[in-house]
Amino acid sequence: MVSEDTREELAEALYGALREQSPIDRLTAEHDLTMEDAYDVQTRLIDRRLADGAEIVGHKIGLTSDGIQEQLGVDEPDFGRLLDTMFVEGREIPGDDLIQPRVEPEIGFLMEKPLEPPVTYLDVLDATGSVLPVVEVIDSRVRDWDIQIEDTIADNASSALYVAGERTSVPENDLSLEGVKLYKNGTLESSGVGAAVLDHPARSVAWLANTLSELDETIEAGHLVLSGSLTPAVDLAPGDVISVEFTSIGTVNARLGQ
Repeated sequence: MVSEDTREELAEALYGALREQSPIDRLTAEHDLTMEDAYDVQTRLIDRRLADGAEIVGHKIGLTSDGIQEQLGVDEPDFGRLLDTMFVEGREIPGDDLIQPRVEPEIGFLMEKPLEPPVTYLDVLDATGSVLPVVEVIDSRVRDWDIQIEDTIADNASSALYVAGERTSVPENDLSLEGVKLYKNGTLESSGVGAAVLDHPARSVAWLANTLSELDETIEAGHLVLSGSLTPAVDLAPGDVISVEFTSIGTVNARLGQ
């Protein structure tokens, strides 16, 4: 582990990169961070944003596919906090707030009841009030996405913004079979199914609920949980138009501002 002073300095560096839209070198280049260190840095980063007036409205889960886990040499997902200031009103994504954005299609779970561990995916489905299609805009405050697992955790799981479609009731069909197609400027860039997210998106939410319990945190009623991407991330440039079409839960369209 690194010292508390170091964790505070790293949080401040990430906060500065976020505010100035100016990336920094990866934290792990100079510091031997543990996962515990990284989550502590994340908490300190979020504390700064809360002090600016933001509020926590849920969580996002990352690293839910086998491919990205293998790429980063890990065997479990990570998570970050969703803030109300990350929600994009309308369909115009503010490009001025971003450094090197990418987009991912996700199934959002809006909780009607809190999740009290131990939690199974069936508990998640029972506690979910509605689901919604989401385009998550991820971004890295680390230069050129040169990250290891500890870097992305510290950087609030590389979160940035999200665009959400209409809410719908939990479909009767198996969400592991829910398909999605991601188009950029009218061209199909990627496609996937819910099973890409820990075999079932609700299993991802269950993992989060059980993991948070170790930190004395809970997924509360009213919280939104972004369960993880069904496809690889797609780079986004100013002016790009994104369309995410799910089989049964809806469609989201968005454009990155110039």
